[in-house]
Amino acid sequence: MFKNYFKIAWRNMVRHKMYSFINIIGLSIGLASCMLIMLYSKDENSFDKFHKNNAEIYRITTDETTPEGVVSRRGSTGMMQGPTFKRLIPEVENFVRLQSTHLDIQKGAEVITQDALKVDSSFFSVFKSFQFLEGSQTTALKNTNDIVLSEETAMKYFGNTKALGKEVRINFNGEFSSFNVSGVVKNSPENSSIKIDLLIPYHADKNQDQFWINFFLNTFLVLNKNADIEKVNVKMNQLFASEAKDQLKMVKEEWGFKNKIEFALQPLLAIHLSKDYKASNGLTNASESIYAFIFEGIAIFILVIACINFVNLTVARSIKRAKEIGIRKVIGGSRKLLIFQFLGESFLLSSFAFIAAILMVQLVLPFFNTMANKELSLGYLFDLQICLNYFLLFIVTALLAGFYPAIVLSGFRPVDVLYSRLKFSRGAFLQKGLVVLQFVLSGFLIVTTIILYSQFNFLVNKDLGYNDQNVLKIGVGDIDRNKAKIFADELLKNPNIIKVAPHNQGTWFSLSMVNGTQEMAHAMEIIDENYLSTYQLKITQGRNFSSAFPSDSSTAVLINEAFAKEANWKNPIGQLVAFQMNKNKYQVVGVVKDYHFQSLHENIKPQLFMSDPDIGSIGEFCISIGPKNIVGALQHLAKSFHSFFPSQPYSYEFVSDFNKSQYEAESKWKKMITFSAILTIFISCIGLYGLAALSAENKIKEIGIRKVLGASVRNIVALQINNFIQLVALAALISFPISWWVGNKFLEDYPYKIHIGFWMFLLALLLTFTIAIFTVGYHAIKSSMSNPIKSLRVE
Repeated sequence: MFKNYFKIAWRNMVRHKMYSFINIIGLSIGLASCMLIMLYSKDENSFDKFHKNNAEIYRITTDETTPEGVVSRRGSTGMMQGPTFKRLIPEVENFVRLQSTHLDIQKGAEVITQDALKVDSSFFSVFKSFQFLEGSQTTALKNTNDIVLSEETAMKYFGNTKALGKEVRINFNGEFSSFNVSGVVKNSPENSSIKIDLLIPYHADKNQDQFWINFFLNTFLVLNKNADIEKVNVKMNQLFASEAKDQLKMVKEEWGFKNKIEFALQPLLAIHLSKDYKASNGLTNASESIYAFIFEGIAIFILVIACINFVNLTVARSIKRAKEIGIRKVIGGSRKLLIFQFLGESFLLSSFAFIAAILMVQLVLPFFNTMANKELSLGYLFDLQICLNYFLLFIVTALLAGFYPAIVLSGFRPVDVLYSRLKFSRGAFLQKGLVVLQFVLSGFLIVTTIILYSQFNFLVNKDLGYNDQNVLKIGVGDIDRNKAKIFADELLKNPNIIKVAPHNQGTWFSLSMVNGTQEMAHAMEIIDENYLSTYQLKITQGRNFSSAFPSDSSTAVLINEAFAKEANWKNPIGQLVAFQMNKNKYQVVGVVKDYHFQSLHENIKPQLFMSDPDIGSIGEFCISIGPKNIVGALQHLAKSFHSFFPSQPYSYEFVSDFNKSQYEAESKWKKMITFSAILTIFISCIGLYGLAALSAENKIKEIGIRKVLGASVRNIVALQINNFIQLVALAALISFPISWWVGNKFLEDYPYKIHIGFWMFLLALLLTFTIAIFTVGYHAIKSSMSNPIKSLRVE
């Protein structure tokens, strides 16, 4: 019996190649999508689980609440929390602090900037699962000049992993010193929030910060297994209140600091997917659980559409198999056996689709890794849990695709079938409903793609309020103003270097006092008079810094419009700004027109510009280059840099490239959603193509009669297409409101965003109609042009 069923199923597949191909290719794409998302989810949920003691490791988090109730959440602390809590809380067995840094390393005559982590010597006592190739966990990082390398870093500097005891020259504490390689560890697993390149001990740093309310590093605690987390949280905050009492009093009196600070514990395994306390300050690969949910939703969309195709085509072809079913029932076939037969056919098709899906996954995995910013390997495919999930996916897909057709087909009454009295209005209604559902999902993804594209293009093309074209930055470390001026003069000897402006490295944020007692947080820029012209920034009131006013460097500041607005200054010129850092008061001499000095994910914040050499040093140069000979300008820049800063690593970055890099997440989602939309449209279209072929085949006699009675080819084509267009239009009416709601929810997080316009839905509708018409049109034209004599002779 089973052999017979297999033969029938196989013959049906071979006889109806087009429909078999449509079902197999659709199911295989749906299955491959689900397989990839399973790999993605497995990787996301496996982060940091390789640490054997992961259940006992917690990170200290910080909540800072202003008197107005605004809460800032950080996954960071200062230097004091770890050692103090370890000493005074019995439940804490160990601690380690971790902070990212960049070190300048000499390799021959070359200086290379190396990513590194500053850690306590207890690092490998807390994170015991990092494997040593050379050296020992107990002795690594014990001495002040010890460092630990990953095997990749050891290969980079020594050509092999046999680096134990070798010397590395590192610029640390402002001068190059010799450090000893005390260990080499295997490269960190891909699913690790801690990526080891080079570890250097904190006790090598001469400047140990003793301030409780500086938050710049990660502090991990190891608790004993019986510890009550809530009680430990209470003890940490009680100790903070007592141990930091003098500092809190000082910042309240001198700075007006009134914020409330609370510490809590975050499990190690919760860090990777945390929304509020992200992996940062030396921890990498931060993600959010919402990404996995979106990916899973898209994969389910694609698989559901593929299953709809299977159901639609199988039910639509049921008329062709009606007599077969009737005869089987007449000669004694039970409904149970017929259900088993049709499910068997579904399983056979699903088996071919499953094999094709595995091959697809192997082919597209590198592309998927690029889009999802992952490094998933084919080895994941052979994980026992993944294999069980795949097998379950195969069973569910085969049942989902085959169960309803099996129930419908096995329910035909022999007398209706054999006397040609079979009516199948229920099936036609379901078929139309499933087509509508397909295009609801497709329409939703098309509109979502248009919204994502529009928002991404808006972010990368919006006028930022300054010129970022052909402007680059180079870091020079900390230098004084005199050397900065000499270096700038040297660069300007090249005629294609137009402007050179010294600047503090990165963006600083500080607090100042305005209106006597009002405390303001703002960005702070250390610049000279060339900075505004380099970026073509505009002055709306007052003037720029000028060498004609020598006192500007010690008494004057510029502010942006947002600063003036928050300070509630209608006439900012002449207003005073005071700083706790030097007790000086500075006079506002100019107001800079607001510009987006941060990404468009942030509202424009108050910004203050100073040129006081006592406040901060120069760390980078902003350089405007003419478009005629960029290569020559860059060559002169490199030559001058190596001449002035022989012990510094040389690198530059164009500001326009940096600005685009801030929207990598949007770029990734744009690619993912676009690719998903293309897949859903493709699967929907091949299903529609198959239905159109069946519809034309079933109506061949009707078409012949219409042609005999005088109907034109145009009328017959329009009649056949119209049925499907109505379904697509209904799907659009359902999907567009959903798309509008989801699109607005997505855009809520952006302070600067597009408006979801009517044109987006019109474009999606035209695109959907065009695809549907071209998909259905081929069979409509082919059947309408057939010879009516042949079609009427069929019976």
